Amino acid sequence: MKSYYIQLFSPHGLIRFHQAEIGRDKDTGGQVKYVLELLEALSKHPQVRKVDLFTRRITDKRVSESYSQPIEVVNEKARIVRMDCGGQLYKEKEQLWDHLDEFINNTIRFNEAEDDYPDVLHGHYADGNYIACELSKIFALPLIATGHSLGRNKKRMLLNQGWEEKKVNDRFNMQRRIDEEEKVISNADVVIVSTRHEIETQYMGYNNKPQANFKVIPPGVNSDVFYPYYRLEMPSFAMTIEQEQALYKINSEIERFLFNADKPLILSIGRADKRKNFEAIITSYGQDKELQAMANLAIFAGVRKDITQMPEDEKEILTNLLLLMDKYDLYGKMALPKKNDPGIEVPEIYRIAARKKGVFVNATPGENFGLTIVEAAACGLPIVASPTGGPKEIVEKADNGLLIDVEDTAAIASALKKIIADRALWDHYSANGIKAGAEDYAWNKHAEKYIETINDIFKEKSEKFQAQTSFGRKLADARMFLISDLDGTLVEGDDLTGLEELMNWLRENPGVVFGISSGRSKALIQEALQKYPFVNPDVLICSAGTELYYTRDFIPDVGWEKHINHQWKRQQIQTAMEELPNITLQGADAQWPFKISYFATENFTGDDLANVNKQLYDRKLPAKVLLTDNKYLDIIPRRAGKGNVVRYLSYKWKLPVEQFITAGNGGNDIDMLQGQAKGIVVANYSKELNVLKGKRNVYFANSTLSSGILEGINFYAKNIKKQDK
Repeated sequence: MKSYYIQLFSPHGLIRFHQAEIGRDKDTGGQVKYVLELLEALSKHPQVRKVDLFTRRITDKRVSESYSQPIEVVNEKARIVRMDCGGQLYKEKEQLWDHLDEFINNTIRFNEAEDDYPDVLHGHYADGNYIACELSKIFALPLIATGHSLGRNKKRMLLNQGWEEKKVNDRFNMQRRIDEEEKVISNADVVIVSTRHEIETQYMGYNNKPQANFKVIPPGVNSDVFYPYYRLEMPSFAMTIEQEQALYKINSEIERFLFNADKPLILSIGRADKRKNFEAIITSYGQDKELQAMANLAIFAGVRKDITQMPEDEKEILTNLLLLMDKYDLYGKMALPKKNDPGIEVPEIYRIAARKKGVFVNATPGENFGLTIVEAAACGLPIVASPTGGPKEIVEKADNGLLIDVEDTAAIASALKKIIADRALWDHYSANGIKAGAEDYAWNKHAEKYIETINDIFKEKSEKFQAQTSFGRKLADARMFLISDLDGTLVEGDDLTGLEELMNWLRENPGVVFGISSGRSKALIQEALQKYPFVNPDVLICSAGTELYYTRDFIPDVGWEKHINHQWKRQQIQTAMEELPNITLQGADAQWPFKISYFATENFTGDDLANVNKQLYDRKLPAKVLLTDNKYLDIIPRRAGKGNVVRYLSYKWKLPVEQFITAGNGGNDIDMLQGQAKGIVVANYSKELNVLKGKRNVYFANSTLSSGILEGINFYAKNIKKQDK
């Protein structure tokens, strides 16, 4: 029986297992609770040898120091691993998109350092799915995706609220999010959803929905935490000191608001979010004097200290709740506590309400699942909820409450009165909810179905994963990188001098990564791969070091483009160059987003080259200028270039630059050939490379083309083959 190492990704941070701050802000809601409980549940399954939850490391005085710890041990098989990404301070998840490639690179290095690679990658929410999807391409691993909430639906909701589309995209990075969600849907081996409703409605607007392999696996509750309210009365049951303190604290917190605390308690719990529809619950209670006489109301709307210091949307919601409390004069009848500990206090809140023969209300319309419904049910609380979405599927399956239009305040009040007034009905719903929580919505059941799903993936697609080349593993385990220029170095037109011998050497040394670096575009390198008998390259550097790909499939390195885009002002540079003589802009087919190409005239001199650099410097336009054969002038981002790609690859794949061999013959190879890498200049080099003569770590070969490369390799690394063996 195969055992698995599973990596979960939820990168926005503020995730910890011990004393988890669920509801601390809008980024620490149900998704965080879901991934933490999934982490623990999977760790208990016998087929899981290890499971790690990756999130962002945060060092910020505004949050606990615990979020800055690189690793938090949950148990002997489970950890929370925190990656550096986008600086140290806490950021909302929408601000992290431009930094997620740093998260990917750091995860690669973490796996290398641990010398342990996962069997399965599971992304959560759009950002976690993006990370998991990119890593699955790099390491040829199964990808599981869970959306939780989706961008198209949030965008539609915001537009309906009057937001302008540009503001939505700018504030929430919405178009980027939706684009990545589309990619993940089509690339994931399995998309896990909580309900059929989620497939039919939440994913309805996605173009790639027909390609998705959906699997309904409802989340669960921890039965050791969310147990029936009457267990306290069992002779064999003993509460821990911590539970006793939590029960006392919550009881006191609720009762200090109420005149008659013995009445049944209507309860709702969630973070301060407009979608939770707390206003409708308070309004239904406030407008119905009979309901007020029958029961008290308690709303736990997240965690707050000073409302004036909270984000605007949360401030508005909480202010509205207090105003409604005042409007209907609910003092002594309604509790609106400031905070609760989701780990130990929330279960006691449910059980307090159940012992008082109360009812739990989830007034969110069309919720994907409704985890609070399952938690409340497991503790024995009957439910009032929406007749759509996940609540409908849960309540209809469990038969533990009433489904009503949660936008109709009179309907909410009527349902609450019906359950509270009929003790036999209350007992029926309570017993059914407890049974459903134990049998249908337990995390151990979820973990069983989850592992069955993984087993099926490997059974059905084992050939697929075996056929895929895990270029990530090869690069991570490499002993050496050989990065060579193409034209004039590996080959020259139809001259293939030494190519067969060099390719044979690469076949005999599988621990060497083979890369081609060229001024050619991606399309022209693709033509070269068809024309010449190269072994399959692992790395492809195109357009003078402005594009980086892996394998013949040209899998892009998503971090490289963002890295070189820093301070790149393409249009301003092109405008500045229009003023200079002796250069002519090349055709559109030679221009790329990160490369501006010119022809240099026969009169182009060293003074002209100096003027190009001065023009850019004077206008504060950082860029790199490359001149080849005194004919071709390329301007690329300051961070781009063949040499910088080599250093980037060294950093990303954690191999010292000293273990890189580079080979070239022209001026745009200079920064790749010099430095700490071992450079090889083939005999047919151009005069620009004369400046490298006498440089340490630059070998001038006596042979041309590939023969010269092999000559240089033998000069530098006579014992590579022996080491590989």
